[in-house]
Amino acid sequence: MNNCKIIFVTGGVLSSLGKGITAASVATILKHSGYNTTMLKIDPYLNVDPGTMSPLEHGEVFVTHDGAETDLDIGHYERFLNTHLNKINNITTGQIYSKVIKKERQGKYLGQTIQVIPHIVDEIKTAIYKASKGFDFMIVELGGTVGDIEGMPFLEAVREIIFEKDRHQTMNIHVTLVPYLKAAGELKTKPTQHSVQELRRIGIRPDMLVCRCEKNLPEELKKKLAFSCDIHIDAVIQAKDAKTIYAVPMEFLDDGIYEPLAKHFKLNNQKPDMKRWSLLVDNLLKPQKSIKLAFVGKYLKLKEAYKSLLEAISHSGAKHSIKVQIVWCDSEDIEKQGVKDILSGCDCILVAGGFGNRGIQGKIEAIKYARTHDIPYLGICLGMQLAYIEYLQNVVGIKDATSVEFDKNTKEPAVYLIEQFINTTGQKQLRTSISPLGGTMRLGSYEFETEKNTKINDAYKTIKKSERHRHRYEVNPAYKDRLEKAGMIISAHNGKLIEAIEIPSHKWFVGVQFHPEFTSTLEYPSPIIDKFIQVSLNGK
Repeated sequence: MNNCKIIFVTGGVLSSLGKGITAASVATILKHSGYNTTMLKIDPYLNVDPGTMSPLEHGEVFVTHDGAETDLDIGHYERFLNTHLNKINNITTGQIYSKVIKKERQGKYLGQTIQVIPHIVDEIKTAIYKASKGFDFMIVELGGTVGDIEGMPFLEAVREIIFEKDRHQTMNIHVTLVPYLKAAGELKTKPTQHSVQELRRIGIRPDMLVCRCEKNLPEELKKKLAFSCDIHIDAVIQAKDAKTIYAVPMEFLDDGIYEPLAKHFKLNNQKPDMKRWSLLVDNLLKPQKSIKLAFVGKYLKLKEAYKSLLEAISHSGAKHSIKVQIVWCDSEDIEKQGVKDILSGCDCILVAGGFGNRGIQGKIEAIKYARTHDIPYLGICLGMQLAYIEYLQNVVGIKDATSVEFDKNTKEPAVYLIEQFINTTGQKQLRTSISPLGGTMRLGSYEFETEKNTKINDAYKTIKKSERHRHRYEVNPAYKDRLEKAGMIISAHNGKLIEAIEIPSHKWFVGVQFHPEFTSTLEYPSPIIDKFIQVSLNGK
């Protein structure tokens, strides 16, 4: 146990109320008040991590710098706090049970009968305390909804931590719904009351309510919720839909969230300095210019699959006061309808990452269109690999060039699977076409070197840089000489691994193997995405 103050954020009534943004906003307010703040996401699902889940099932898989595949809320945390989080900042039921079962098999419980209480709950508490070490505050978001069977061991761990620590070292913020019934013409508090009753039945008394609502929460309803839920009225905070998630901390401050936080934790009453944050939010809400960006992907039924990338684009927009209008382009629609009808009129083209061969030809057609029409292009991960393949096919003349991901028997493996590589911890990793999917990709931050007088070097302003990766296949350097002779260059590399490609004669055509969106934040946009947006605006 340590002196870190812990705020637990739970949710009630229904899911998708915005617990992650609430947690990140509270953390941002505390960080801008001068406190060393970190965050933790608890996911009650049985998967060890979301790495093997379909993006259509769970949304984006976020990758930390130390190579953990995590929930997308970890991305929100990093973007709000301008920090790097680690593997220890995301806990799943799968991780907890795996550790307990491993210890049992090793005989570390000395023959005890292994049970949810105390063994599972103690393992959860150990993980929470470990992540909080060395910080003033840690905000813990518990996924799911109070009452879910999957979340019960975690709620018990929360209850025990609240009991173990001093009363003013822990806090529970309960995010709930206050629905507006149009027929009755009023907001209803009963769902929130029932949710709080369920939480109290478990043994946790909320200290603050964050109420999601469509309309302003009147003072009389705040008073009603305060009395019925045994909470101080100044700790009932409204959370209306915001025009941008980055406005939420400011809206919380306007509704007086800092005062109950300061009172509960016995903090000073000096409010956070968020002038720069507020300016960037104003730029997002009142942009001076605009561009159209063709976003070519194949998971467009669930935009959450590209969450970090969309946020990274908005970060650059906020920096330059640009409204980046996303034109969603399904790569399978390009295959059916033709590229010109879908992409014409756009100022720039971005081809995002992905897995599998569905929609690949549509992405290649989009890349060819950008190359031949001198339209600014950025390819990320698969978007770079396909740019490499497209150039080999249509410029170098190697018509059969492809990826072994799409054709394992190809005679022209422009993109291939290297069986051994060194991971972020310096250990040799083995992966083959039959390796388990989870954890066998190149994951986390890897350093690379940029070539002088290149577009990527101009963006990063440095020779050495590191960015995060999430992929199994690599661009084959065996084609490097023929490629460069035909006009495309390798502009960044990590030893023998190719990290970026460019066409020097093009207005701006860059592909990167890494995912620059994972390190972009509102206050510090990704350099390469930022340069892409700048060039696209200047080229109008």
